[in-house]
Amino acid sequence: MMFYKKNQQKINGLWYPKSITWGKAITTDQVADQLAYLSTTTRGDAYAIVKNLGKVLSLYMAQGRTVKIDGVGTFYYTAAANKKGVQTAKEVSASQIVGVRVRFIPEVERDVNSKVVTRSMVDNNICWEEWGKNSTNSGGANSDNPGGSGEGGLDENPLG
Repeated sequence: MMFYKKNQQKINGLWYPKSITWGKAITTDQVADQLAYLSTTTRGDAYAIVKNLGKVLSLYMAQGRTVKIDGVGTFYYTAAANKKGVQTAKEVSASQIVGVRVRFIPEVERDVNSKVVTRSMVDNNICWEEWGKNSTNSGGANSDNPGGSGEGGLDENPLG
């Protein structure tokens, strides 16, 4: 079950649902346990693979490559440039790059009309419920300690 809360935008004053996460983040150990359960690998093997995945992705992406993982999607780097544009193409240089971002595109399956049929990692049967209303999840949306980042709060952006 996924949760949302009501959120009013400052720019236009309109209200929208905003997805939230709850509870502590799932750990590498938990992911490894689930992978071992679903496959023929041991927990230790699955842990080692998951633990090293980021290093492998960054190795290839630093070479200017995209990395496509079947059933997951494609990862790649983009350059973050400073806000100081230049007048001509001849003036463009690497010194304008101030950072690197990792981008991710989930894998999709399309039908013969190029319509998206399925999107990896997106369950087609997600049930949305307003946070704090009639929740029956373990830990409970109505619980005194809903979780979040381990601080007892909600994570509206778990990466932020």
